[in-house]
Amino acid sequence: MHLSRRQLITSALASAALPQAAFARDVAEITWDDLIPPGVAYAEIIGEGEMDERNDYWRPVFDDNATKLNPNLDGAYIKMPGYIIPIDLSTEGVTSFVLVPYVGACIHTPPPPPNQLVFVTTDTPWPSDDLWEAVWVTGQMQHEIQSTDVAETGYVLRADKMEVYVW
Repeated sequence: MHLSRRQLITSALASAALPQAAFARDVAEITWDDLIPPGVAYAEIIGEGEMDERNDYWRPVFDDNATKLNPNLDGAYIKMPGYIIPIDLSTEGVTSFVLVPYVGACIHTPPPPPNQLVFVTTDTPWPSDDLWEAVWVTGQMQHEIQSTDVAETGYVLRADKMEVYVW
């Protein structure tokens, strides 16, 4: 069998696209409510708190419900919106951050509970001039309670894709 140059090129291009198609995944678009385990009401994750009079700061006191995570999300490939609180910032942009549900969370107010915060890492820096934009983050979600400089987070996400959230 003899293949023309055009057939070879077409075949090579199709083969190059094949691995990407084979690794394509279904993305579950989730909201912040999805981070709470089924059967736990949002009102049950918000703890009471205490005022630090000296530092004029409200310290939330969370119970065990604040660290309960949704078992359906461990290992899930998801897309979710949120705002960036930078952790690792360089001139190229942000490569790790806490994804939060609203602007200013963790900065000027007490942080949300751990099951409402996602620690995100990415190989492609998000431009530092877009830090106040709402973003879509797509990647694989894992359960992992960890402490950052900003707050304790309940989830970890390895971002494959990020884009500006359009209302």
